[in-house]
Amino acid sequence: MGGVVPADATALLDGWPDPTLAALALVDSSAVLAAGGDTTRVARIASISKVLAALATLVAAEEGTVDLDEPAGPEGATVRHLLCHASGLDFDDHRVVAGVGRRRIYSNAGIEVLADHLAARAGMPFEQYQREAVLEPLSMTRTSLRGSPAHSVWSDVDDLTLLARELLAPTLVAAETLAEATTVQFPELAGVVPGLGRFDPSPWGLGMEIKGEKSPHWTPPSCGPATFGHFGGTGTFLWVDPARAIAAVAISGTEFGPWALEAWPTTSQALLDLAGR
Repeated sequence: MGGVVPADATALLDGWPDPTLAALALVDSSAVLAAGGDTTRVARIASISKVLAALATLVAAEEGTVDLDEPAGPEGATVRHLLCHASGLDFDDHRVVAGVGRRRIYSNAGIEVLADHLAARAGMPFEQYQREAVLEPLSMTRTSLRGSPAHSVWSDVDDLTLLARELLAPTLVAAETLAEATTVQFPELAGVVPGLGRFDPSPWGLGMEIKGEKSPHWTPPSCGPATFGHFGGTGTFLWVDPARAIAAVAISGTEFGPWALEAWPTTSQALLDLAGR
């Protein structure tokens, strides 16, 4: 990867609940700059799965299989609403709990409805479409969907670095398409980020959380409001700072909790410092 020897970041995991299960890496668009822990240990990445679902949908939009503004999900909702948690669907139940575009309701159900919609349009199972459109082209060979596309992808840090680098310098979709996906959708909407709290507004892009002015937040304090990504309930994260063209990923082996909101920002900042970024 660009001939760069990654800095050893293993010591940065010492304060995590179980450092033996944790791994992390910092990348730019051409190389891994720092890494620590067993980066080949495969684990469920929980809601980072939504980033992969979103990327598959963007590929489908570019090839004309779906349109971001075509009807999908509850009456009045579109593919765009489903991707940015504005469809009115509940968190896990496939039931409508709010009007379309009225609140930012974080919804696993919405991503599942989206995946079913894409599968119907493509004429193939969503797992196959995502594998052929995203995982295989990015050589994410140890990544697989094993259930809900909202939270049941399994992967490792090495594969997640490939995803992070794609989000820094896209090859699967046009730069303009990724820029739209990382632009706040329906910017006036308030909502709750699970584990963080309620924010008004609560900015989201297409499948990716956007930092905005949220505080406290799980990304490093030096990262600006355009920073985007996702974290997962299994203690995983992926953030991208487009202003500095840098990204980080981690798998912890420990369920998300208060420890993460303390450890992740400081560890990520230490990663940046280690790499001189």
